[in-house]
Amino acid sequence: MKKIILSHFLLLFFGSIYAQEVTKTPNVILITLDGVRWQEVFTGIDTILLDNKKYTHKKEELLKKFGGKTLEEKRKKLMPFFWSTLVEKGQIYGNRTKNSFVNLTNNMVFSYPGYNEILTGQADDEHITSNSKIYNENVTILETLNQQPQYKNKVAAFASWDVFPYIINDKRSGVPVNAGYMNATGNHLTEREIFLNETQRQAPIIWESVRLDMFTHHYAKEYIKKNHPKIVYIAYGETDDFAHGGLFDMYIKSLYTTDTMIEDLWNYVQNDAFYKDNTYFIITTDHGRGVGAEPESLWTSHGKDVKQANETWLAVLGPNIEAKGEIENSPQIYTNQIAETILKIIGVDSKESNLGTPIISITH
Repeated sequence: MKKIILSHFLLLFFGSIYAQEVTKTPNVILITLDGVRWQEVFTGIDTILLDNKKYTHKKEELLKKFGGKTLEEKRKKLMPFFWSTLVEKGQIYGNRTKNSFVNLTNNMVFSYPGYNEILTGQADDEHITSNSKIYNENVTILETLNQQPQYKNKVAAFASWDVFPYIINDKRSGVPVNAGYMNATGNHLTEREIFLNETQRQAPIIWESVRLDMFTHHYAKEYIKKNHPKIVYIAYGETDDFAHGGLFDMYIKSLYTTDTMIEDLWNYVQNDAFYKDNTYFIITTDHGRGVGAEPESLWTSHGKDVKQANETWLAVLGPNIEAKGEIENSPQIYTNQIAETILKIIGVDSKESNLGTPIISITH
């Protein structure tokens, strides 16, 4: 009996130590906003597109909500969380007018190659040449971390675009991915998850392959509240699809709403004991897009033949991130550095020499 009691005590003791160690290891929430240009992020609403009646149908409404006398005023109205909390406590890269450059390394300049580069730390122009639903042969940072003891079964992904199970290769990686119009699953769904399952197809279905971001956001948040995963990837998608449709009004409104959803998530983790003061946000995009109405610079499009479409941006926020705000005169940054930066944040030494170097230094 004494041996049984002692064994039970040791199990509880070391189990408690392990739980404490897992809690102390950093958490990372990686967020992408599909096809959002650096121009909107850093300069606010585009007055050239605003005056183009082909793209903008309610100019006065947009001006009233997002207009301003200065670029700083316009961008803060469009992305208030970015230009208040994030700029005060984190770092934002990619304002090319201030000599801060972020670019892709893949030459495809569309979504699947962009997300592969973000998640694996490497471009793969040889194998990833379309947005087709083909399982990714490359190993993502999510899969890598899901093999680490502290992060095993503590990794999850939520996306609006239904190609993400293939990009992340959920079958091989073991990472749960809720994407497109997938429902929340499991034996203990919360009331909100049940509600989301019932309503996501009752809301307007604009694109069969991309659900509205509000559902992706709330599925992710509910999962976070219930399961406390340590690594979460959230891929919002509306902005790119609205832009492809030439709907500047909807593109702008969606960008504003996404900013408020990121703020909602940040406020939640700051008030949850598991995440508070131990959670990092990395926010970026899979590609840029054109700047005008000509074929070679078409705002509605992107790809290797569209000028400036490989120009992106990046924001980081977290407890050991030095508050530098908007970065000026910085060395060139590439999207392939994000995966290695995540490894740096959580203190995992990468042996992959072909990953990009970390973007920031972390003091653990």
